[in-house]
Amino acid sequence: MKGVALFVPCLIDQFLPEIGFAVVKVLQKLGVEFTYDQRQTCCGQPLVNAGDSAGARRVAKRFISIFEKSDYIVAPSGSCIHTVKEQYLRLLADDPKWYQRAEKVSERAYEFTQFLVQVLGVEEVGYRYEGKACYHESCSILRQLGISDEPKQLLNNVAGLEMNPLKDADICCGFGGEFAINYPYISEEIVREKVKNFQDADADILVLGEPGCLLNIRGYLTRHGMSGQVRHIAEILAGQEGVQA
Repeated sequence: MKGVALFVPCLIDQFLPEIGFAVVKVLQKLGVEFTYDQRQTCCGQPLVNAGDSAGARRVAKRFISIFEKSDYIVAPSGSCIHTVKEQYLRLLADDPKWYQRAEKVSERAYEFTQFLVQVLGVEEVGYRYEGKACYHESCSILRQLGISDEPKQLLNNVAGLEMNPLKDADICCGFGGEFAINYPYISEEIVREKVKNFQDADADILVLGEPGCLLNIRGYLTRHGMSGQVRHIAEILAGQEGVQA
């Protein structure tokens, strides 16, 4: 398949590069030809969350200009894809020409697991991962994009991986972008409950698909000296075992 453009979100670029490498490994394993445009920057989500519509519009137009010739835009972050699919249309609603360009880009944007299952028709990647895991349904992937079955289907087909249920898997981890900054004490209580459910799940690994959630939950475990790994689903599908950073 040609015409696939990989978008690597800011959190992955700056803090979690292993996720980007895992995505590349999976796409190469599946024979997908893709491009990575080095002009890419942020999708504008932080500006949207902060209420800076003017700044977000500038970033949206840059993103559209870079990616609009691609047939598929794939990113391992549901919140970034939601920004491209929904927020760009809102931000550029008063500019007919840019709105039409945003609409075309919106239709071509896919969250990583959504692309694998819905576009490529993949049921399993073919790598092995030993361990016991449970899956957290990040809000942006579940609620904003309506993606739930795809990541779980892929995880259930990973050889060597035992999937256990997670209590309240669909409940927020407490990150929410600006929410964790503006309401740190509330966020801390929410993530505390998520970690408790993880510990009660008889699993060594908490798997998820959203970089922000990963940093939030991993940060709580680190601050409190608690055991357990938190990994992005791309790392599991790529068979990337080892000690997390």
